[in-house]
Amino acid sequence: MEKELAERIALFRFGVIAPLVDRRLSRGEQEKILEEITRGTWQIPGSTRTTIGRSTVLKWLTGYRKSGESIEALKPRRRRDTGSTRSIDEESGLALVELKREHPEYSLEALLTIARRKRIITANFTASRQSIYRLFARHGLNIVNKTPVDRRKFEAELPNDLWQADAMYGPKIPLDGVMRRTYLFAIIDDHSRLITHAQFYHSENIDSFSDCLQQALEKRGLPRKLYTDNGSSFRTHQLRYACARLGIALLHSRAGIPEGRGKIERFFGTVRSQLMPLLEEASTIDELNARLRHWIDTVYHVRKHSSIAAKPLERYLAHLHALRAAPQDLQEYFRVPANRKVDKDRTVSLNGRVFEAPPGLIDRTVTLLYHKKNPLTVEVFLDERSWGFLTPLDPQLNGRVRRTANLDVELDAPDQGDGQSNYSGGSLFGGGRS
Repeated sequence: MEKELAERIALFRFGVIAPLVDRRLSRGEQEKILEEITRGTWQIPGSTRTTIGRSTVLKWLTGYRKSGESIEALKPRRRRDTGSTRSIDEESGLALVELKREHPEYSLEALLTIARRKRIITANFTASRQSIYRLFARHGLNIVNKTPVDRRKFEAELPNDLWQADAMYGPKIPLDGVMRRTYLFAIIDDHSRLITHAQFYHSENIDSFSDCLQQALEKRGLPRKLYTDNGSSFRTHQLRYACARLGIALLHSRAGIPEGRGKIERFFGTVRSQLMPLLEEASTIDELNARLRHWIDTVYHVRKHSSIAAKPLERYLAHLHALRAAPQDLQEYFRVPANRKVDKDRTVSLNGRVFEAPPGLIDRTVTLLYHKKNPLTVEVFLDERSWGFLTPLDPQLNGRVRRTANLDVELDAPDQGDGQSNYSGGSLFGGGRS
């Protein structure tokens, strides 16, 4: 739990400083961003605080840069006062929150008087007013009349500054004798309106979006920000951590508020009006994707876009100097983590399979990283250090093997498939999959 919280805190801090890391900023631009950050209200993991000071933001930013832009530098150091009593214990805090919900119009003094009368808090309760206000704010109980949000049209300054991603319903096609719905995932570059990748899938889940995103990164390089909605396909710890390690700020629009994703929504409108009629005779997902690729490459990318008065592909390629290629081991950033304890017989179980671990990991809780498409290739980590790859075991053969302290059993791993995707062209960095 401490490790997971540390990762959540690091991801939160990266999200805060991301606007300051993205590009070279003038002093005035940096100060404006710092002011917006310090004036905002935040839900900080593991803390009742709701505001962030200027010096704290600069401390995070300096530490991140000095570490070579490593997400690990943003993890908190262990507190010296860990385990000591805080000003508001959990039971008293929850009771005060419930009382505030029952009487939202009462002042703090009135609430404390009632709380003492009902013995919700003790007579020697000494928490400061600021601590209680922060507690209420964390639970959304300090919201007062807010001014309307100023929503204006915006456009990223350069290609790959900002990508927008979303999904829409596709046509139904036969699958195993039954008509099944397909789903179109698409990612658009905010500046040029170029589609970095789009593909139809049988499922609307994180695996589909992760595959779409990886192909976009392979072909078009790394964006500085990725903006999605709040759907479950876009909100997983695996995706957030992968983006943070790649230096991508993963942003989500607020639930029920689609503003800000207008460009990808407009693209989907164009797909519905122009492309969908061309897909009526397609009977397989391969046919759907072949027609989609052809339409994007020969129509959408090379036709003048009314909003920018330019062709998306030409506008994207006009600033090649601003693009940064994805790392060669890109897929390793998208592995699924799982925490397991190694048994005394050196075995560890994962997804119904048994693996053999190195002797030094017996009785230790380790982190396993693997790809869902290749579940037999599992790398084991202890305290952020790799101990290599685990050996899959045959339970029947393993039962006949006599183990000794100096004997290692070696088994050949079964053949592993290499999941093939449907996209084969349009790669800027030569990363298109065949």
